[in-house]
Amino acid sequence: MARKPTEVTTGEVRLSYEHLLKPYANQPNAEPKYSVTLLIPKSDVATKQRIDAAIQAAIAEGAAGKWNGARPVQPPIPIHDGDGLRESGVPFGDECKGHWVMTASSKLPQEIIDISGNPMINPTEVYSGMYARVFINFFAYNQAGRKGIGCGLGPVQKTRDGEPLGGKVSAAEVFGDSSAVPAYQQPAYSAPPAPNYQPAPAPSAYQQPSYTAQQIDPITGQPVAGIYGL
Repeated sequence: MARKPTEVTTGEVRLSYEHLLKPYANQPNAEPKYSVTLLIPKSDVATKQRIDAAIQAAIAEGAAGKWNGARPVQPPIPIHDGDGLRESGVPFGDECKGHWVMTASSKLPQEIIDISGNPMINPTEVYSGMYARVFINFFAYNQAGRKGIGCGLGPVQKTRDGEPLGGKVSAAEVFGDSSAVPAYQQPAYSAPPAPNYQPAPAPSAYQQPSYTAQQIDPITGQPVAGIYGL
């Protein structure tokens, strides 16, 4: 529930360019901030009326405060028609069609809860494309002579999942059915060829030299000459 005229709790919106868990700088040397773009269905007339009223309250505060009574004729406001063109002249993305488009940011991290009020910190559950209710606050700024209305980011409550935006896909979409992937098979190896050389012949067994039996002269008792063979 809004506490001030400049505050709004939206109905269900879709989130785009989500940077809720980690701050992000959209330009070099810019200060990183927690931010998200809200896609507000044009069918949600009640939320749009509350936003319009809060912006007018912020303009009145700016004229009495930061703008020192010098209210711009048409101060820039942060909400845009998703069926129209960006400030650069480029059309909004297809996801913006049929929506009001607005970016909210904060220098400090904001609480994110699920539909039951439980904190959410898992980046796989907080993403561009999901649906949520968001607390926002409009304020006047005067920076380097430029006066306008900005949108501050408050707590976020995720209401349901949605088709991811920004090219995010699931592992199942990338890899398909794991059962269709053939199981890994160990490569077959053949026995190495036999070495192309002939082994040296085994050495022959040692043979004891043969000796002829010694002959003794029965008369002299001496070996008979020429009989002892070597």
